[in-house]
Formats: sequence, structure tokens, C-alpha cells
Amino acid sequence: MIVDLNLQGKKIIIIGGGNEAQKRINSVIKQDCIITVISDSVNSHISKLAKAKKITLKKQKLSDTKFLSEFKPDLVITTTNDRKMNQKIIKDAKKKKIIAYSSDNPDDSDFSNPAIIDFENMIQIAIFTGGRSPAMSKKIKNRSEKLFKKIITKEDIAQIKIQKMAREIAKETIPTQEQRKECLRSIISDNGIDQLIKDGQMKKAEKRAIAILRNWK
Repeated sequence: MIVDLNLQGKKIIIIGGGNEAQKRINSVIKQDCIITVISDSVNSHISKLAKAKKITLKKQKLSDTKFLSEFKPDLVITTTNDRKMNQKIIKDAKKKKIIAYSSDNPDDSDFSNPAIIDFENMIQIAIFTGGRSPAMSKKIKNRSEKLFKKIITKEDIAQIKIQKMAREIAKETIPTQEQRKECLRSIISDNGIDQLIKDGQMKKAEKRAIAILRNWK
């Protein structure tokens, strides 16, 4: 089962400071979560993120898992070369009901990382082998990406942005869920909104969507 975790405001600890840690940081940094990296050394990219205050960096070499009690994270990701330490982190995190992932041991981890095709952080397509072969996930992702770029258009992305805005307004102005669904379907199939999006007139498209919402009965 593939799930999309809502990590907004959650505390995430990433152990390690190399390329694997960088990859894991990049996979969560757009989700408005609180990221702390623990490592005695980090690469230049992670160092820049810390200097820009996008993440917190705690420089130390781990010899135990006391950091789990100190930071009380919601999620811990370990990417070190020390397999025994990675295994201990997973084991102790699970005892504390903390979601845990180790780059070198997906079988014992609480989740696996799919290869993601991302479109402006609005549409994500996951290529997933259930942790059996991350290398094949990446290979298939690279092969598929060009195809999906032909299928998913800028107009689709724009429509998603309008739908997001419309859903927020609909929650406040339309009483029932079924009515809200019907209204949002009418917006997504409105030819006028489609044409405004194609013409690059997003503001006018948004105004038309709002007008449909306000007049909905």
C-alpha cells in the first residue's frame, strides 16, 4: 500500500551527512516539516541548507540512541555506513512508537521510498517496487518521466491550483459534501475556465471559479 504522509509541522531526524542523507532531506524539505540532521560531518549541500536555516544541524558522532528521547521525533531516517547503529536506531525507535527508516535495511523499516516523478509539487507519480529494488524503481522512473511530461500539461497544474482554492471556499459556503463535489466538478468541466487557463489568464480563471461558487445553489 502506497500512502502519502502528511508531515506538516512534524519533527524529522535524519542521521548522516552524505549524499544519501541529502536525498532524504530533499524528499521531505518541501513538506513544511521540522528537519534536524545529526552527523559529525556533512556535505556542502547540507551545510548550505543549515546556513540558510532550512534545516537544523547538530554536529556529533552518534554512539547511542539517546537523541530519540531528547528530540522526540515523529520520524527518524538513518543513512550512516554503520549497519549496527542503523539497526539499533530502527529497533529503539519502534519501541518508542517512532516511524523509522534505514537506507541500508528497507525490510526492517516502517516504510519504503518510491521513486517520485514530481510536477511542481502538485502531482506526484510513484514508481514503487515495495523495497525489493530501489535501483529498478529509479530506472523505470527515468524511463517513464518523459512520457508523463507529455500527458500532464501546465493547464492540468493550473486547474489543480484553482481546485485547491475552490475547495477552501466551498467548505465555508456550501453546506453538504455532495453539493461541494458537484460544484467542484462543474468548475473542473467549465469551458470558460479552461479557455482562460489556456490563454494564461489565471486571475480571471480564479475569478470565474469564485463566481460559480458564490452563485451555487
